[in-house]
Parts: sequence; C-alpha cells; structure tokens
Amino acid sequence: MKSYLLIIALLFHAPLFAAGGHGHGNDDHGHEEAAKGPHGGRLLESDGLNLELTIFESGIPPEMRIYPFTPDGTALSPADINMTVTLSRTGGQQDLIDFTPEADYLLGDTEIVEPHSFAVEVTAQYQNESYHWHFESYEGRAEIPPRMLEVSEVKTETAGPRTLMMTNTVYGIISKAEDSVFHVHAAYPGIVKSVNVETGDTVKKGQRLLTVFNEKTLQTYAVTSPSAGEVTRRPVKSGDHTSIGTLVEISDLSSVWVEMSMFPQDIEQIAKGMKVLVSDLHGDKTVETELDYLSPQMTGGHIARARATLENPVGNWRPGMHVIASVVMEKIEVPLAVKRSAIQSYRDMPVVFGRFGNVFEVRMVQLGRQDEDYVEVTGGLKAGTEYVTGNSYLLKAEVLKDGASHSH
Repeated sequence: MKSYLLIIALLFHAPLFAAGGHGHGNDDHGHEEAAKGPHGGRLLESDGLNLELTIFESGIPPEMRIYPFTPDGTALSPADINMTVTLSRTGGQQDLIDFTPEADYLLGDTEIVEPHSFAVEVTAQYQNESYHWHFESYEGRAEIPPRMLEVSEVKTETAGPRTLMMTNTVYGIISKAEDSVFHVHAAYPGIVKSVNVETGDTVKKGQRLLTVFNEKTLQTYAVTSPSAGEVTRRPVKSGDHTSIGTLVEISDLSSVWVEMSMFPQDIEQIAKGMKVLVSDLHGDKTVETELDYLSPQMTGGHIARARATLENPVGNWRPGMHVIASVVMEKIEVPLAVKRSAIQSYRDMPVVFGRFGNVFEVRMVQLGRQDEDYVEVTGGLKAGTEYVTGNSYLLKAEVLKDGASHSH
C-alpha cells in the first residue's frame, strides 16, 4: 500500500519545553510559536506572574523545573510560589506534579516519562493571587480519519502477556521415513507380463501393481502394494525378469522426517523430546513437532544428525524440501510483549504506535527478551494498549515528514 494513501491530519504542536540545550526543540506547523524564557523553556505570562516551564534531562531522568519571574523579567524566589501541574496524556493517564523550591527554580516531584506529549494544566498561587494556564504540547502523534484508516490497512492488536519461545535455529531437509518406504519384490521368479502403475501414482494397500508369469507353475499372479502411499520409483517394465530386484518402490508420505544438521555447540544445548518449529524457507507454513532422535556420533565433518517426524496428511512436506527448524530451548512467560514487526525507531529510541480511537501516538518502550515473533516490553507501554502491528512504517514516515523534533 502506497504511503500517499495515508492522508493524515497531523496534530503536532511545538514541543513547549527546553533545558540547557537538551530540552524540547521548536517546531513550526502553522501554529504561533510559543514565547520562550531565558532558559529556553515555555514562557507563561500574566499581569502578576510569569513562569518558565522546562524539562531538564541532561544525564538524569527528565524532571520539570519552573522558573518564576515578575512580568518585567525580575527573578522571584521559588519559595514564594505554590503550584501544581497536571499532564493529561493520550489514553486517559494524568500525571499530577507537585513542586518544592530548589536553587532558583521549583522542582517537580515526578519523572516526566516519554513521550513528552500531553495537555498541560498549570495552577499557581503568588501573593494571595491564583493563576491558571492551559496549553497542549504534543509530539509523535497523528490522527487518521476512519475511512483513510481502512484504506491504509494499518493493523493492530492488544499488548499483553505472551509465551516467548527461545529457540536454536538450524537447517534441515525433508526425507522419507525409513519404515514408510516399501521395496516391492516378486514372490516367485518369472516374467513381468504387465505393469499397472507409474511413478507418481497414488495407490491403496492391496492394489495390484503388476502381473507376473510364474516360470514354475506357468500361471500368472498379481503383485500388490503392501501399503497405501505413492509410487516413488518404478524401475520395472513389461517383459523384465523379476530377478532385477526392486520392482516398485511405494512410499507412505503421510508422515515424513526432518533431517537436521547439528554443530557441536548446538548438540550441547539440545535434547531428545524438545519441541521443534519447522518452517519452509518462505515462512508460509510452520508446524510444531518434537525431536525424536539425536545421533550418538558425529560425522567426518563434525556434524551430528538429528531428526523429527512431521505429520503430512496433504503432502505439503515433500522429500528433498529444505526447511528451517527452530528447536525450542525454553518457554518463558512474560507479562507484556509486542510483535517485533511493530517496533520502529523514533529519535533513536525503539517505539510502538499506540492507538487511541483514531489518534496514534508513539510509546517509547524498553525491551527485554525476544523470540522470532515477539519481544518483551519492560517499560513504556501499559498492558491492554492497542498498538500498530502492520504498516506502522507509514505512521513513522508521516511523523518524520512533518519534521517534529525533540532534542536529547
């Protein structure tokens, strides 16, 4: 799906905080640029009190610092100001921040976690007067109309607990199971009068394969199939003598083997009975089985053979097919995980896009263990959050195109 189909009404406003060259930068998206104070932060003005709001994050977790001034720019003592700030985030979360004096600013008591995207309510008391400000400071956010959301084929799922399968991946090849290959011979010596099957034919157990003229009795008899399966080799033809050996090979391919090559470092971690996820090279088909054989000796190339059995009722797994086999070393239950396909990079941080109605916003996530499909989330995302799993790159492209910045 082309990204131009994703016509997004971006809700970016200038990030309104800054600190010591490490705070939020300026964005101009058609909105009037907010006034700045001497520390580079958002300046809130009134007739009796001005406040400069900054988020300081140079080498420490982000914290809010507020510098008080008179309207003419004279610094005030932080001890003379009582105030609170409420940050209202997407998804209904509210952060209530109280402040205490420190140096020439008021220091917030709450870490300002990423993303720094919220509606801000500021309440202050100074000299028996109350002051109130409201503004919005959004980043990494986009709104998609319902129709365009459907057209863009953005896919989502809900973040929650997951079982991670820690695997060791090796390569293998599908082969016929030894006990399912039947080499058909004649019971009595003679000349083959007729052959009733061809290579590739499917046969039933007891089905006539060929007719033989018995040299001793001078009578004919039928040679039948010892099993249901497929004719995988048929060297015999009419007129041949039965002494040629195998006349027909029947293979029952309803189950097949996965022959795997294990290097020494693999063998040390792998044991019989472990689950194995077998996939074709394109990843279109994946089935689960278990390891049922480990060779007791290495080959001349220092490779050990391992084997698993696959049920093959419709013949998807064909002998000779190369496959990827992931041996499940451990299953780990984690309280929160997201699809690996959902992870994008935003301001050099891993993020997922949370969905809140038609609004999408980045969530900076801390990641832990991962398997082939999912990655554990140890911070930055709440369980139960709907997040984008498919076509999230379209959201990122629109966010970056809009040019929002936030210096760190």
